[in-house]
Amino acid sequence: MGDPKKSRRTWEGPRHPWRKEVLVEESRLLGLYGLRNKRELWKAMSIVRYYRHRARALLAAPPEIREREERALIERLIKLGLLKEGAKLDNILDLRVDDLLERRLQTVVYRKGLARTIYEARQLIIHGHIAIKGRRIRSPGYLVTVDEEPYVDYYPYSPLTMRVTEKAQE
Repeated sequence: MGDPKKSRRTWEGPRHPWRKEVLVEESRLLGLYGLRNKRELWKAMSIVRYYRHRARALLAAPPEIREREERALIERLIKLGLLKEGAKLDNILDLRVDDLLERRLQTVVYRKGLARTIYEARQLIIHGHIAIKGRRIRSPGYLVTVDEEPYVDYYPYSPLTMRVTEKAQE
């Protein structure tokens, strides 16, 4: 099992990190989604790579195993918001890293208009001003499920909540 204090890496970097196309694409995604460093991007890429690999393995699996595990995998991805209702196994192979980055709390906060910029969204989360269902979340990389998305709002006891209500009353 391993020592809990010695966790293993959750990401795998690019095979050829110095190719110009790779560097340009990574820089574009870093700026677009306000990521702190390339490790956050590589984590997202690794997650997408894992789901796509599972889908390819299920395509080659025997029918009885494939049917059971395919349903579980697709339901998980629908709950995360990466796939639409009625998706098939082939749709998992079409997943891109952008789809996963759109589900991060940082991006959801920015898209909902709680922050003016993607970088401000990250700062609000880290400083504890954002909550989901009243529970403070301090990780910008938290993957927001479809069920949780309507409940993303300011933390009730945050000073920002007071300012927002004062402006609304004026």
